[in-house]
Amino acid sequence: MDRMGRLAALPVLSGFTKQIAEKIDANERILPEEGIRLYEEASVAALGTMANFIRERMHGHRTYFNRNFHIEPTNVCVFSCKFCSYSRLYSKREEGWELSIDQMMEKVRSYDNTPITEVHIVGGVHPKMDIHFFAELIAQIKAHRPDLHVKGFTAVELDYMFRKAKMSRHEGMSLLHAAGLDSLPGGGAEIFHPEVRQQICADKVDGDGWLDIHATAHGLDMHSNATMLYGHVENYSHRIDHMERLRTLQDSTKGFNTFIPLKFRNHDNEMSHISEVTMIEDLKVYAVGRIYMDNFPHLKAYWPMLGRQQAQLTLSFGVNDIDGTIDDSTKIYSMAGSEEQHPTMTTEELVALIRQVGREPVERDTLYNVVKTY
Repeated sequence: MDRMGRLAALPVLSGFTKQIAEKIDANERILPEEGIRLYEEASVAALGTMANFIRERMHGHRTYFNRNFHIEPTNVCVFSCKFCSYSRLYSKREEGWELSIDQMMEKVRSYDNTPITEVHIVGGVHPKMDIHFFAELIAQIKAHRPDLHVKGFTAVELDYMFRKAKMSRHEGMSLLHAAGLDSLPGGGAEIFHPEVRQQICADKVDGDGWLDIHATAHGLDMHSNATMLYGHVENYSHRIDHMERLRTLQDSTKGFNTFIPLKFRNHDNEMSHISEVTMIEDLKVYAVGRIYMDNFPHLKAYWPMLGRQQAQLTLSFGVNDIDGTIDDSTKIYSMAGSEEQHPTMTTEELVALIRQVGREPVERDTLYNVVKTY
């Protein structure tokens, strides 16, 4: 018995959830069929109790954030994902934006003499912004500020870059890593199952390709994150299949830092007829994610997508990271109708947000090295 006592002894758990709690107590892995049953049968209270137990066993009350900003080079894109409110097709590129390297470097320089630790670079897939364009951008960032961690490009962007350059994934990733790319974000994963992907994003890299690109990065000693877009046309078995594929790759490479469930928002896209899921469903997704993803050290709630108060709630449902200061530098979720239309929080506001729910704020770098404990 550990210092926290036995989870299975708590009265909120009985029947099936007590069986799962006994496995959690014994550090035994939850099976796919059990993951589906958790979604179908477990109460929100039971899920929160189990997920919070795991969270506190792993991290205590520590809740991580970082000081970061985003660069979105373009929202012009050759792909037409039906859930996307952000991108503009290349044929209508006059409706979007395209930043030059000089414009992006100007943004980087605007953070000189500030304690920012990470720049996050993601955007649309623009046919004229090729791998050499981005290698030059990264090299200039590193030359200007060598200590700044460059986290960049979804597997969707990378797959297009590599194919356009006629490079293998290993060759392309090696080129960008040598230029100064430090790690990958988790975007573009959506739902891996082909029957869902065919409906929502049929023309971009498939689930196996996404996983292979991240495995390639891990093979170069680069870390990455993983996401799951939920709350649209997928069912519970699709979600568990998605998490199982991630968990299996993590067993092999141990290269993922964080799992990040992302809520589908229905504003101004081709799936606007689909109602968004409730806050209760959001909490279930985070809790099941923490219970199932036993080899992922961290679970993140992206506060600009959820809103501040709901992000606080997730801290009792397995979440131990709420991302960073952002500084109103991303439009991906605000254009889709998220609660945060101008996502920015000061470090002081993030610390207060975490403290308000009895957690301990810890500033981290991208790889979860502690910068400061508050």
